[in-house]
Amino acid sequence: MSLYVLQERIDMSEYNVEYIRNFSIIAHVDHGKSTLADRLLEITGCIPKAASNKQVLDKLQVERERGITVKAQTASLFYTYQGKKYLLNLIDTPGHVDFSYEVSRSLSACQGVLLVVDANEGIQAQTVANFYLAFEAQLSIIPVINKIDLKNADPERVEKQIEKMFDIPASDCIRISAKLGTNVERVLEEVVTRLPPPKIEEGSPFKALLFDSTFDHYRGVIASVALFGGEVCKGNKIVLAHSGKCYEVNEVGILTPEEVPAEKLYAGQVGYLTAGMKDVQEAQIGDTVHLLKQPVEPLPGFKPAKPMVFAGMFPVDQSEYSNLKGALEKLTLNDSSVSVSRDSSAALGAGWRLGFLGLLHLEVFNQRLEQEYNASVIMTSPTVPYKAVLSSPKLIKEYGEEEITIVNPSEFPDKSLVKEYLEPMILGTIISPDEYLSKIMSLCQTRRAEQKSFLYIDEHRIMMKYLFPLNEVVVDFYDNLKSLSSGYASFDYEDAGYQAADLVKMDILLNGRAVEELVTIAHREKAYGVGKAICERLRDAIPRQLFEIAVQASIGSRVIARETIKPYRKNVLAKCYGGDITRKMKLLKKQAEGKKKMRKIGNVEVPKDAFISVLKRQLDK
Repeated sequence: MSLYVLQERIDMSEYNVEYIRNFSIIAHVDHGKSTLADRLLEITGCIPKAASNKQVLDKLQVERERGITVKAQTASLFYTYQGKKYLLNLIDTPGHVDFSYEVSRSLSACQGVLLVVDANEGIQAQTVANFYLAFEAQLSIIPVINKIDLKNADPERVEKQIEKMFDIPASDCIRISAKLGTNVERVLEEVVTRLPPPKIEEGSPFKALLFDSTFDHYRGVIASVALFGGEVCKGNKIVLAHSGKCYEVNEVGILTPEEVPAEKLYAGQVGYLTAGMKDVQEAQIGDTVHLLKQPVEPLPGFKPAKPMVFAGMFPVDQSEYSNLKGALEKLTLNDSSVSVSRDSSAALGAGWRLGFLGLLHLEVFNQRLEQEYNASVIMTSPTVPYKAVLSSPKLIKEYGEEEITIVNPSEFPDKSLVKEYLEPMILGTIISPDEYLSKIMSLCQTRRAEQKSFLYIDEHRIMMKYLFPLNEVVVDFYDNLKSLSSGYASFDYEDAGYQAADLVKMDILLNGRAVEELVTIAHREKAYGVGKAICERLRDAIPRQLFEIAVQASIGSRVIARETIKPYRKNVLAKCYGGDITRKMKLLKKQAEGKKKMRKIGNVEVPKDAFISVLKRQLDK
């Protein structure tokens, strides 16, 4: 094997379609995707061999801090096999369920995948989910068993799991240690021999799929494209099929993983292009790119990402609103799965209502705002999108439909106006050692889950499928599952539509006045526990006043939980000496009447810090 030395401006014409392989690495969290990508980059000469090569493709600060891949990254590898030069386009993908949208987008630009499985942990929930994403996309799948150097590694057991679960012969599995580089060369050989080249139409005009994008402050949008026909070079006039806008290409190139400009990109190749797109809304993920005056049939694109969790976002200081708006627009270009709509609050001011794919997605997005744009924000507690079937003809006319979606709890309609409420459901997959079976089943029962299937994937590991209300798993289910299984259980979920539920809107009252920002939607069975917990957190967070404050949770006019913040009390008897009982009683009565009057006319001002404290604790619950 020989290494290919990169030139200043690379000529991509020597790579015919039959010598191109486009593939992704997919796996469960922490099974060694990024480490394998590092070794592949070293073997093909894209980066020098060095001990410091750890997570080379994970460029974001949040990825390095958390040790997880958040954003799919592309790299073009040059590999010589049996005297022929091959162009291998690699996409490293995230492993957490919250970023499965990144995986599905990446697979659209590929013809095959490396399915990496840990030789110690075996098949996990996200392994199963990612396999079916690749299977449904009709991609060739090469199973790779990683971490065979570990003391407790059992590759034979994992091979049997793969054969039983995925119907892939054990002989097709490649055993490697990405950390030590053991047998990694064989992975490249198998990619060349077992994966098909891209399918393109000979002589067809330029047609490309825009499958990812990033934003550069100076060059604007940098679009990642997979070419399905024709060629593109600097100076070409291109059109985005969705928006219909025309641009002139400023630069084309490949990622190795650093940007390397090229003369042209040809059919079957994966690369990047810049065309002076300055508006963040112009580069729609999944759009089809073609040349001006050469329109083509648009590619299928992607299903739009479906937000599973919603939260309000507000600037800590309203003077930062415009800066935060710009940061939000740029970051949502890099992460198109986030939905954004305007929102406002009497206590927190103007802001946005954001939709995320899960709680980790929400936390990572918040962290990226702080690290990349130095933005401080207040995030409200996460909620899920409920639906209501309206019974009032007046409301049906107002909304224009009988079934409405509610993403903001304060807009939850009254029961008298509704036929039924619907809550989102998910089909959850849990894979765990069987010794934790009873604990996991107990946890699922407390979350109103319904068991759908149960299967032993080998002698000691089980796979269970449960139908969950999304609201029951979105905040702390994953943490509890990991705690009671000593970290061995894994969890993945997929959307399962909506189901009728007995939901209630719970208001939080301070001295009888409702606080809009703390309105919560809960299942009637769990309303008391949720209300009690919020009241206790507010009691600890709100400063004491000179009068008593009643913190209450109520459903309609019925109070279901209450906490009291005791008032400061001046010692009015300090100057009294002796046994003048009458005077003492008079002073105490006067003090009590004054406090009663203060309570009547005194408004409780909830400091912003108290809001942040309560909302943060709801996130960390």
